[in-house]
Order: sequence, then structure tokens, then C-alpha cells
Amino acid sequence: MISILFVCHGNICRSTMAESVMTHMAAVNGLAGQFHISSAATSREEIGNPPHHGTVQKLREAGIPLVPHRARQMTGKDYEEYDYLIGMDDWNIRNMTRIAGGDPEHKIKKLLEFAGSTRDIADPWYTGNFDVTYEDITEGCEALLKAVRTASP
Repeated sequence: MISILFVCHGNICRSTMAESVMTHMAAVNGLAGQFHISSAATSREEIGNPPHHGTVQKLREAGIPLVPHRARQMTGKDYEEYDYLIGMDDWNIRNMTRIAGGDPEHKIKKLLEFAGSTRDIADPWYTGNFDVTYEDITEGCEALLKAVRTASP
């Protein structure tokens, strides 16, 4: 079982969207049973809150089922439990590394790294543009799925 944790600042926009998109991609490709996919925040600001209405609306428009979710904060234990800890931007990566107490196994990556880019995925909480965020997340998740499948025996 391959375990992936998507992480953003509040766990109501980007990481929740990535969790739903990746879960859907795995299901469509007949791989749902091979993955454990979840999401978390680096902050405590939104703990317990549902996904942002913009994320819910964008996923609905794209025909992607929303994974039932309430925001939670990443913990140091998550580093032990997940194979991949995927952040959305440089600030997420810094905070994830701090929460994990380092990254000795090189599990912490930025999502678009898998697509060959150093770009951050913009936070639609601030930009209001869930379309661009969805496009970037889809690009990153497609590349991540390909990389994980290539790396798995």
C-alpha cells in the first residue's frame, strides 16, 4: 500500500482538492486498493472545518467526488506513517520539515516537482482562482501517479 499525505496551510483548499483528485485518479485507473491518500494542514487555523466552498464547487464542476474530510494538522507521526508527504508551496515544505523534525528519508516534496517544475500551487484562499489551482493540482497528481507507479515493483 502506497501512502500519500497532501499538505497545505489550512487543509481546506489545496490539500483537500489534491486528496480528492488523487483518490479519483487512483480509482479511475483501477488502483484504489493500492493507495492510502489523506491530507493535512501545517497550521491549526482551520482544524475541524470542512473543505472550502470553492474547492467543493470546482470538484463538482470537474465531476470529481469530494472525499469526506475535516481539516487536521500534520504531526510528526505522519512522517513515519506516510511514504510521500506532498506540500503545495515552499512555505508548506519549510513547515512540514519543521513539524517532522527534518526529512532524513527525503519523503517531503512539492507537488509540482513531480511534473518537473519548481512552481508553487497558488492558494485560492488568497487568489480566489480555484480553476488555476485545480489545473496545477491535476498536473501534479498525474505526474505523481506516474512516478509512484514507475517506482513501485
